[in-house]
Amino acid sequence: MSCSSSSASEDDEGIDSYRKGGYHAVRIGDHFAGGRYVAQRKLGWGQFSTVWLAYDTRTSKYVSLKIQKSAPQFAEAALHEIEVLSAISGSDPSSSKCIVQLIDHFKHAGPNGQHLCMVLEFLGDSLLRLIKYNRYKVLELNKVREICRCILVALDYLHRELGIIHTDLKPENILLFSTIDPTKDPVRSGLAPILERPEGNTIGGATMNLIEKKLKRRARRAVSRISERTVSLGGASPKPEDRKLDGIDLRCKIVDFGNACWADKQFMEEIQTRQYRAPEVILQSGYSYSVDMWSFGCIAFELATGDMMLTPKVGQDYSEDEDHLALMMELLGKMPKKIAVGGARSKDYFDRHGDLKRIRRLKFWPLSRLLIEKYKLPEADAQAFAEFLSPILDFAPEKRPTAQQCLQHPWLNPRNVTQSEVKNKSEVEKVNVGMSNLQIRVGK
Repeated sequence: MSCSSSSASEDDEGIDSYRKGGYHAVRIGDHFAGGRYVAQRKLGWGQFSTVWLAYDTRTSKYVSLKIQKSAPQFAEAALHEIEVLSAISGSDPSSSKCIVQLIDHFKHAGPNGQHLCMVLEFLGDSLLRLIKYNRYKVLELNKVREICRCILVALDYLHRELGIIHTDLKPENILLFSTIDPTKDPVRSGLAPILERPEGNTIGGATMNLIEKKLKRRARRAVSRISERTVSLGGASPKPEDRKLDGIDLRCKIVDFGNACWADKQFMEEIQTRQYRAPEVILQSGYSYSVDMWSFGCIAFELATGDMMLTPKVGQDYSEDEDHLALMMELLGKMPKKIAVGGARSKDYFDRHGDLKRIRRLKFWPLSRLLIEKYKLPEADAQAFAEFLSPILDFAPEKRPTAQQCLQHPWLNPRNVTQSEVKNKSEVEKVNVGMSNLQIRVGK
């Protein structure tokens, strides 16, 4: 979690990691960097750090304060991210490249050790939260275009100008400029900054806060179960209202560079979150900038449809990796033999003919047909979107277009809005109400 306003999941980080080498216990009103930054509220957490909304008393602006765990391995990871972010910010002083800006970094000593801290610009909600807010429904393609342009501007800058591969591009790591809910934005809501620790916020406050959240979460679950029982006994289930996205600023920035690397200084073979992982990473065929492009293609599909493009699972006699490769081929066609057998791990999944060893029955459902038949996109829109996505999802990494080339693609720069695009806004509601949960594959 880098700097999102509301990126925290319902689960908290727990109290077990608040120990030597672990998280630093923060209280509202705590001062950092000699009093320059004052903690306001927690924004989120990750395996390596917690993230707080803070007030910068020098600039009178809200910022995100990322506080790393204190153990040596976490400190080393923070130093790496600071190095990458410093290179990015130093080459983009105007902050025009759609990448989060590093403002400051420092060390903070606490009872659990010395913590490296990063101060980042405050941003809004993640694309994942936008997808959830839209109730995992079809999103208007004009809005998808707007988001895609921002992501591609960032990737073009990272790849072409800096030589950096992000390696973990996913909706959680792309944040909107501002919050979906204006009341969650400290500036738009007119929130007055907290400059001193509130009375009663004692040393045990951080632990007590976690316990209170856990109790509240249990209460919410109990209420939810009661509601479900009421519905099952004949009570009416209220129909959720459609949410409007028209007033939401869809400009966004890429965040979280903890796993990023320079193209000529790679340090991990297994990269990327599962659902956004490129085939060459699974097969261990070597990777470059094109892995980010594959992830981008997966994200574009997810924005347009509300569904992850590929969601592999472990089977009775096959692995998650083999299922992942099978899903790829069902959507994109058979993998060329040269690519299928060319990786260090190819023999784990493919025979010498380039066929999967354990998953023999594939049900092919080409991308354009899937968009039309499952997601009910108008044929012209589905075809145009598929023509944009298909090259990005080429099995051959060297054949995938660069971010710079994608920015010139006709789909991102339509001369005239098609008739179906004009109708799309009114049709989206009908599509979302009637969409069925069809599966890409019915059997293996």
